[in-house]
Amino acid sequence: MKVWVKALLLCVSSFALSANDVLLEGTLTQGSLIRAQAPAGAEVWFNDTAVKVSSEGHFVFGIGRDAALKHRLTVKYAGKTQVFPLEFSAREYAIQRITGVEQKYVEPPKDVTARIARDNKRVREVRTVLSDKLAIFAEPKRPAPGRISGVYGSQRFFNGQPRNPHFGIDIAAPVGTAVVAPWEGKVLMAEDLYFSGLTMIIDHGFGVTSTFMHLNRFTVGVGERVTQGQHIADVGATGRVTGPHLDWRINWQQERLDPQLLLPEFTPVQRLRLAL
Repeated sequence: MKVWVKALLLCVSSFALSANDVLLEGTLTQGSLIRAQAPAGAEVWFNDTAVKVSSEGHFVFGIGRDAALKHRLTVKYAGKTQVFPLEFSAREYAIQRITGVEQKYVEPPKDVTARIARDNKRVREVRTVLSDKLAIFAEPKRPAPGRISGVYGSQRFFNGQPRNPHFGIDIAAPVGTAVVAPWEGKVLMAEDLYFSGLTMIIDHGFGVTSTFMHLNRFTVGVGERVTQGQHIADVGATGRVTGPHLDWRINWQQERLDPQLLLPEFTPVQRLRLAL
């Protein structure tokens, strides 16, 4: 009989894990990145997709803003295959109305259409990187101080016109405020994009990237390896903005996830144990 593993299945912070346990860290909810570890040598699939597993058994998976709630985690280990049905919780998202946006960013002129398409293609390509870095399994540092002025998933209206939901968190801070790397990683992109202005993307391993948008300047360049907490850029007001802030986003390849769910100051750490 299959038993659905729900979002608050089991807190194992006080449990000793056996060699055959699979440990999941994170909240089973829409927009969440789940960091996990299986026994060394295990193979893992999320739904029907094989996921990258380190030699020590580390792996990640996640679902987007409007994803279905029922999924499967399949683990093959020691000649046996076990399927764990996972049930994620649904979320309700805010509506955010933003006024004072330059009209060229609400209804872009036709002469920038090709640039926007190139920007989007370039970002998608960068997010296909699948490195062996283990940085993503550490606790993150908040990339900038300041008030959270925009949250993940909110439906946005610019000058009264509906647009795509917001897929990051906005941190309001003055121009020039230091932005630091939440985890160590490698800089994959540092470019000026139409909507997001000066934009940096950093690879943290296993298909997980951070994107930093609306920057004022970069302090590191493409190809550089950065340490956790290193100054990588400054907060700015470039691209489609009404004031200075950092828009920080997390992706698992092309899945757009909620950074706030990874910060212990906002979301208590939850660990779930699955016995093989």
